Amino acid sequence: MSDHEYTPKSKVGKWFNDRLPLLTLANHLTDYPTPKNLNYWWTFGGILTFCLITQIITGIILGMHYVAHADLAFQSVEHIMRDVNYGWLIRYVHANGASMFFLAVYIHIFRSLYYGSYKSPREVIWIIGMLIYFLMMATAFMGYVLPWGQMSFWGATVITNLFSAIPLVGDSITTWLWGGYSVDNPTLTRFFSLHYLFPFLILGLVILHIWALHVPGNNNPIGIDIKKPSKDTVPFHPYIVIKDLFALLIFLIIFAFFVFFSPNILGHADNYIEANPLVTPAHIVPEWYLLPFYAILRSVPDKLLGVIAMFAAIFVLVILPWLDTSKVRSTVFRPIYKQFYWFLVADVLILGYVGAMPAEGLYLLIARVATAYYFAHFLIILPFLGMKEKTTPLPLSITEPVLGGSADMAMAKNNSDYKEKL
Repeated sequence: MSDHEYTPKSKVGKWFNDRLPLLTLANHLTDYPTPKNLNYWWTFGGILTFCLITQIITGIILGMHYVAHADLAFQSVEHIMRDVNYGWLIRYVHANGASMFFLAVYIHIFRSLYYGSYKSPREVIWIIGMLIYFLMMATAFMGYVLPWGQMSFWGATVITNLFSAIPLVGDSITTWLWGGYSVDNPTLTRFFSLHYLFPFLILGLVILHIWALHVPGNNNPIGIDIKKPSKDTVPFHPYIVIKDLFALLIFLIIFAFFVFFSPNILGHADNYIEANPLVTPAHIVPEWYLLPFYAILRSVPDKLLGVIAMFAAIFVLVILPWLDTSKVRSTVFRPIYKQFYWFLVADVLILGYVGAMPAEGLYLLIARVATAYYFAHFLIILPFLGMKEKTTPLPLSITEPVLGGSADMAMAKNNSDYKEKL
């Protein structure tokens, strides 16, 4: 925290701030002490906030023209694309914005995994983040259904049918989701309502996520606590703000490329065919950001066990702070685990690839091996290495490796070693 508290100079400002201290809060956010060694992987928090706001604004505008009816939904999307002023732009920003949102959140998650941002005392921050991620997947799935194309209809049919595998109550849950006995108009209406509602729930959780972050403060690339705030930190504004804005600008250039030059490359061609319950697509796949979990689902031959495995793949991330037994946060100082971390990254990419392929032959075998490794990484490798791995020495403070030149030079054993390096 800064050494001074903000006090409004005007009587009106003082009166308002005494009753609702928004001005003091804004001052706290600008003066918020941030570790000086944060790299560009930490800018994705701001990028994700931008993505969420963009999705909410474009979603509200699209909702003004969209018709949530099985007979009219597909035509209403075409109306948005062809007749609404800049409707094509708003829809492409919204559709590609979902992909950009998930791209940023996956980078954000894997950054946290690498630098140990989920470890004590930040467990609650991580759990809230996982709740946001789960709501994002639910929101994206329901949004994928709204265009009411072939992939929308059959994707909804396949995924909602999974709930029927739950013993005793499965059929009732499926019927409730459908609003009837098949995916039809009531299903579309329910999905549209929930797709409109969930982003505001996500926004509330994001505010809670940021609030929780400000209690223990930011983690940092070397994963040690701040020893001397005056030396180890810088004010959030202007130092981190400028860094975040530069990263956002680069992100927007990539975003704009997809919107203006390849707006449909991340979609599926079958979704430009109106939904037909009598014609099943040759290969039903969800959006790319759900493919790893789809691969896990299909890799298990039993329907119920497949559903359990899919949800367990998400739940294992929620309990990750208690699975990692290492006392060292950052992978920078864990040479053996660093190799397994990149194995995990490759494993998730492989799951994403086979999730887009037919569930047969070699693809099915690869999916099963990749699924087994996914769970082995979190349930076996991570706890075992945490207890047995010999880590490299940690620096004495954040300032030490910063002055030393790079995070990878943060191996000083004591003050004398540090002085010799200087």
